[in-house]
Amino acid sequence: MNISDIAKKIPASPIRELVPYADIAKKNGVHVYHLNIGDPDIQTPIEMIEVLKNWHKNPIGYAHSQGTAELLESMLWYYKKLGFAQLATENIQITFGGSEGLMWIFMSVCNPGDEIVVFEPFYTNYNSYAIMTHAKLVPILTTIENGFHLPSVEEIERKITPKTRAILICNPGNPNGVVYTKDEMDMLVSLAKKHNIFLISDEVYREFVYGDSLAISALSYTNEYRDGIIVCDSLSKRYSLCGIRIGTIVSFNKELMSACLRYAQARLSAGMVDQTVSASLTKVPDSYFAQVQVEYKNRRDTLIAGLKTIPGVVCPVPEGAFYIIVKLPVDDSFAFAKFMLSEFSDENETVMVAPAAGFYSTPGLGKDEIRIAYVLNTKALDRSAQILKKALVAYNAKNAKS
Repeated sequence: MNISDIAKKIPASPIRELVPYADIAKKNGVHVYHLNIGDPDIQTPIEMIEVLKNWHKNPIGYAHSQGTAELLESMLWYYKKLGFAQLATENIQITFGGSEGLMWIFMSVCNPGDEIVVFEPFYTNYNSYAIMTHAKLVPILTTIENGFHLPSVEEIERKITPKTRAILICNPGNPNGVVYTKDEMDMLVSLAKKHNIFLISDEVYREFVYGDSLAISALSYTNEYRDGIIVCDSLSKRYSLCGIRIGTIVSFNKELMSACLRYAQARLSAGMVDQTVSASLTKVPDSYFAQVQVEYKNRRDTLIAGLKTIPGVVCPVPEGAFYIIVKLPVDDSFAFAKFMLSEFSDENETVMVAPAAGFYSTPGLGKDEIRIAYVLNTKALDRSAQILKKALVAYNAKNAKS
């Protein structure tokens, strides 16, 4: 008996592919610093935890397919606080995390074989969503040398064909921490308008921006390109709610939102508990985000300082999110990441990272790069950089002998 071609094509996650090696290392008593996955250790707001502590609804039933009225109003409050007063609840669809939202968007804008332009490196699961929805991702390379900012408008336009249905961005960026400038956003909106295609903006890291950078939401352009803007959002990172699977699709395109509601009806509803917890976002004080931003900036700076002590390492300073792509003096970052888990430890400690090749769709790219998620405290990040430095010496010495 055979399984489907789609099932066979779904790639293993580069973020989780090395988990069995990490599990073995832990069983052998090695402490593993997990820098491979964006699962923050920042505390969830107490206002949300209190909802769980005080839960009393019994039985726990289905919610409305679009989302509970309470959560829709809370999300409307959130977006209006950002300055998007033109939104109404009809422009918001609650999803089971941002992942479900992106799959619905892909299915809504693409027929099988239609194309979505994307800038690589990009969030690895975009590949899986495209395969599952029969869309085709068309990658455009960005490079570590300029902090992964966009290439020229001419280079982007060369990739737009009659089959192109959308341009997809992540801003601030996963896996590279890029924050697109206003000029870059203006360019993308102008291109989308010119070619009558959608601009899909994945904005789950909106609150995490450092220094002078400013994350400009695609919603800022709805007055000039009302039906062409689609925003995918999530509460997972913003409130350290990765286990509460709530996201949103936001758009003024009525036909798109109607399609997404029908997808939602087909899967009945997002979780009632998840939505009730999330609706308490209106009670979370602004001071929560101020503290979180300071903490992540300190983590970023600590990690960068440690990486800069390692010979041969190249790393731009991330402008947002909590990820960094790092170029290493190795030929195969997957082999190196596996080596750190299965053959190396320093004082019975090691580090787990994500090989970056999985964040590219062009074969051969990213083989000497890793993605690091700086989701641990500064002490752990400083120690991780020390371990990484020693592991590179050991790995290259081993390979020199073979």
